[in-house]
Amino acid sequence: MSININIQNLSKSFGETIALKEISLDIKPNELFGFIGPDGSGKTTLFRILTSLLLPDSGTATVDGLDAVTDYKKIRKLTGYMPGRFSLYSDLSVEENLNFYASIFNTSLEENYDLIKDIYSRIEPFKKRRVSALSGGMKQKLALSCALIHKPKLLILDEPTTGVDAVSRKEFWELLKNMQEKNITILVSTPYMDEASLCDRIALMQNGNMLAVNRPQQIIDQYERQLFEVKTENMHPLVSDLEKYNREALVYRFGEYVHVSTYNGDEREYVFALQGYLTGKGYDQVIIQKKIPVIEDCFLALMDKSQTL
Repeated sequence: MSININIQNLSKSFGETIALKEISLDIKPNELFGFIGPDGSGKTTLFRILTSLLLPDSGTATVDGLDAVTDYKKIRKLTGYMPGRFSLYSDLSVEENLNFYASIFNTSLEENYDLIKDIYSRIEPFKKRRVSALSGGMKQKLALSCALIHKPKLLILDEPTTGVDAVSRKEFWELLKNMQEKNITILVSTPYMDEASLCDRIALMQNGNMLAVNRPQQIIDQYERQLFEVKTENMHPLVSDLEKYNREALVYRFGEYVHVSTYNGDEREYVFALQGYLTGKGYDQVIIQKKIPVIEDCFLALMDKSQTL
């Protein structure tokens, strides 16, 4: 049976730097929950508190009813943790690393092979290879295997796909979905906004705050603004000119377009007026069209809103 997590008013600072600001959150059993945000948003600090590697300044965190401060030994037995920085032993082989981590929890690779076979089978042909000679994707799968070798009820993964190629990222998320079927609660952090849609629920984090907590599609449905994408033959000065046109709008580059997020009312009138403004500025081949937001658009809008409060 997987476990639930309860976080109440959790805060943590490092000197004058506030890492977490009174975070409160409930995570359901068997949920794949994502923490989405840039570096410095507080994701790693939160994970280290949940795994009893850091003490909070205030507030509480419980894992399956166990206090993260006083019941740390019990929590460590039921948690698999994959830190953001690769931390296995590079001078040992794949097999030696797995056997070592299994021995820490008084188990063996043979005993729990069925739990990790979907992952380990992909790197097992290289089990005698030293970890230092593995690719990024293979190191990722080995680290996940080590985190699972003792049959944890909770799996915590800190930016597991950072620096990994697109194919390995896709494979990794497929593996996480398979882990859910084994009744494991999974927490995963990522700076990649496109991975948000792969989670059951997500928390958008910035500067130690949670900007929103919900299902990915519900966060998109709650987008309060109108969003347009703009493209011309001369993109370099476009952001600056769009900001001058409507100083209350949120303007940012998004791939080959510039996105304009605004509260202005009538869509046709806004597009017509903006088209005339850009044409008057000397732009040619102006394309302006309504855009359905994605999680990154929602995150930027929520961040902009929090800064104006």
